Amino acid sequence: MHCHQLTLFADYYQFYLQDKTASGDLSQAWSPEAVERMLTVADGVVGFGTLRNMQVGVTLEMLEEPPASDTAGFDHVVEGSLDARSGTLVVAGCTDYFPDAARFALAPGTYRVRLSISGADTLSEDGLEGEDHYLVQLWQAPLAEPAVLKQG
Repeated sequence: MHCHQLTLFADYYQFYLQDKTASGDLSQAWSPEAVERMLTVADGVVGFGTLRNMQVGVTLEMLEEPPASDTAGFDHVVEGSLDARSGTLVVAGCTDYFPDAARFALAPGTYRVRLSISGADTLSEDGLEGEDHYLVQLWQAPLAEPAVLKQG
C-alpha cells in the first residue's frame, strides 16, 4: 500500500482523480444523482463532492487489493471506476492549475475508487470550518457502475 496525505482546495465543493492523458469532462457529469452520491465519472476522471468549499484534507491510499467493506466511522461512502491508461494519476481541486497538480505513478489499468467521508458532524453552521476528511482508496478492479455503500 502507498499512502499520501494531501490538502486540496475543494473549489465548487469538489476535487478529482484523473489519468494524466484523460479527455473526460466532468462539467456535464454532475447530474442530480451524482451530486447526491457525491461522485461522478467521465472518461479517465472521477470527481468527488465535498462538504466545504475550502481546503480539505485528503488521504490517498493506493492498494494491492480491495479494502474491507467496513463503513463504520464514516458519514458517507461511495465507489466509482477509473480507467487509468497512462500510468500517471493526477489529484487536484477542480480549479487547480493542472501542470502543478499532485501526480502519482500507478500501473495502467482499470481501478475501483472508494471515497469515504468522515467528520461531517464537525462542520460549523456556516460551513466554513470543520474537520471533515476524505479517504480515497483505489485498487485494480473491473469497470463497474458507481455505487453508494453508505449515504450521508
